[in-house]
Order: sequence, then structure tokens, then C-alpha cells
Amino acid sequence: MPEMPQRRPRTGRSPVSGTTGATAERRLASRLTSPDDRFFRHIVDSMRNGVIAFRRDGTLALMNDEAYRIFALERSPGDVGRPYVDVLRERPPVIRVLSGVFELDHLPNRAELRLKELDRVIGYTLSQVKNDEGTAIGAVMFFKDLTQVEQLEERERLRERLVSLGEMAAGIAHELKNPLAGIEVMAGLLRRQVPTEGDAQSLLADIISEAKLANAIVVEMLEFVRPVRLQVERTDVADVLQQSVTLAETKVPRRGVDLKVDLESGLPAIEGDQHQLCQVFTNLLANAFEALDGKGHVTITGVTGMIEMDPAMSGADPPTPTVVIDVLDDGPGVPPDATDKIFDPFFTTKPQGSGLGLAIVRKIVDAHDGRIDLSSTPGKGTRFRVTLPVASASSWFK
Repeated sequence: MPEMPQRRPRTGRSPVSGTTGATAERRLASRLTSPDDRFFRHIVDSMRNGVIAFRRDGTLALMNDEAYRIFALERSPGDVGRPYVDVLRERPPVIRVLSGVFELDHLPNRAELRLKELDRVIGYTLSQVKNDEGTAIGAVMFFKDLTQVEQLEERERLRERLVSLGEMAAGIAHELKNPLAGIEVMAGLLRRQVPTEGDAQSLLADIISEAKLANAIVVEMLEFVRPVRLQVERTDVADVLQQSVTLAETKVPRRGVDLKVDLESGLPAIEGDQHQLCQVFTNLLANAFEALDGKGHVTITGVTGMIEMDPAMSGADPPTPTVVIDVLDDGPGVPPDATDKIFDPFFTTKPQGSGLGLAIVRKIVDAHDGRIDLSSTPGKGTRFRVTLPVASASSWFK
């Protein structure tokens, strides 16, 4: 009887030419990294999402350009084939997410990860790469930089909180305004009836002064909670700054503070409310004069700039021309624990401040579709940077 050929035991198959799982991993790696497969590589590197793929043994199979950009890492020619924990060693939160991909029964379809060291938020999804038999031979992570989206959402949450706070503050301010005015008037009448000598005059003068201060805070509170209504027109930045310097000097005497204004030649006009923009820079300059207390330097610079939108953002607008105005001083600076709260309503580092001046400044700048940024070094000085969009060409004919 002829000997029947023995059937070979069935092994794990893979989608790559019917090879075994181990061979499939090698073929997959070759597929992902082969320099000959230019079209495939260009597709992956052109994606607006970051992509990381790695094998079951933990070695990196693929990491596209967007992934390197989001994670702020430098690409090395030898990254592919190295353990992904080595490639991503500067991003421990990402390693923690990837390390559990083969142990989890249910992988997140949508999840977010905050990278504190980069001040970024990414949204990601994880998937296992499986062969025909359902055996996981690798994993892939797709992710997107959500930082700008997160910032917009945070600003919207802040706006909603401020609306509620504003409604409450407006009611309180209206209730306080009349009694404060009454205190000031009655104290003034009483001063006329008491002897000019003695402590009574001094005490009444203090009452009037404090009532005026309280009334000024109430006025600022009402101004803060009111919606910003702009009277938009073509506005020359130099004119705004000149008026602001004059007004700031009437609020806080400059005394020995040296002031320098350095504006780029041919600085374009902006579309804005000249009165309210003047309020912005008057406030910033008055704060600088007050911080320097009669000695030091204040510099105002103005240059043209450009806002580059993140190309990964869908529907991103083209770059926007801007005017960038810096107000710098060499004063004591802002304490590090105050920089994140400096624009918050009612936050102040001054003994008698209302904490609304910079909140109003930010509100006005936001209404102009601009932005304001703070950078400060304790003991060396502070810089407020205001970025405003340039007037459109069509507004020349308005």
C-alpha cells in the first residue's frame, strides 16, 4: 500500500502570501519601511494625523512626520526597528498608553491625552493589527493635535462663567453705586459744617477718598460686564499710542521713567475702535509706570507680523497679516504664580486694585479679533504683547 503523504500541521496564517505569523511580521515591517514603496510612504507622511505602528515585540514599525511634529521629536534614521519606548522616551505619557494595548480587552475608540511637558492635548485611537487567525501581531495609534480646539473650548467655558459672574456683578454694582454716591455727598456736606482744625476734617477727607475709590471699582465692574460695542474705523496705530501715552501720564505720573517709542516704518493701519484701543494701551502703560515707581525704562515697539494657522486644523484660514505692539518695562516683573491669572477678573497684585483693568483690556482685544500675551521675568521686567489684525484692503474705500 503506497504511503500516504502526511498532512502538515496547520499553523497561524497571515494575510501576506499565506505565510506564518512570524513571517507576516517581517513582511509587514518590510511593507511599512521599504524605501521602494514610495507611494505608500508618501500617503502616510502626508496624513494630517499622527501615526505610530509597532510590532508585538515592541519594535517601532512606522512613525510619520506629523507624529514627530506633534511630539516635538527629531527623526533619526535608525528609529524604525528600535524599541518604541526608546524612541518615545521623552514622552512617558504616550509610552504608558501604548504599553497596555495588548492587555486591554476594549481599546479606546476616542480618548484624550494631555502632554504637560509640551502644553499640548492629543486625541487618539488605538487598534491592534491582527492576522487572519485574529492574533495580534502589532498595534497602531492614530492621533491629532487638539490643543487649539482645547483652547477654544476653554475660552468658551470661561466666557460662560463670565456671563454668569457678570450678571451677578452688574446687579451688585447697581445696588452699590447710589449708596456710595450718597456717602461721598454727605461727607462733603459734613466737612463744610465742622471746624477746619482737628481730626474731623482729616477723617471726612479719608471717607470721601475711599468712597471715590469704591465708586471707581463699581464703575470698572459695570464696564467689565457690559458687552463690548465697537465703533470700527481705520485706525492709525501711532495716533492710538500717542494718545495712550498722554492719558497714562495723567493717571500715573511718569516722573523719572524713561519712555521710548519705536515703531516700524510704514506700519499698516488696523480696523478698530480708536477709543477702546486707547484704553487698552493706557492701562498697560499706567501699569508699567506704576510698577517702575519713578525709575526705569518703558519701551513701546510696533512691527508687522503674521498669524500662521495650524495646517492640521480642517478649514484653516490663510495666514493673517497683523500689527504686533509690545509694551516692555524693566521693573520687578510679575510673580510666576500670578502669570496664569493676571487676566482673570478680580485678580490683582496691588493693595488697592480692583482686578478688572487687565480683564477689561483682554475683553477689548478679544473683541478686535486680536490677542494679548504676557511674558515676565521676576527682577528683570515684563512684556505685554498685543497682536491685532491689519485692516483689509477693501476698507480703504469705506
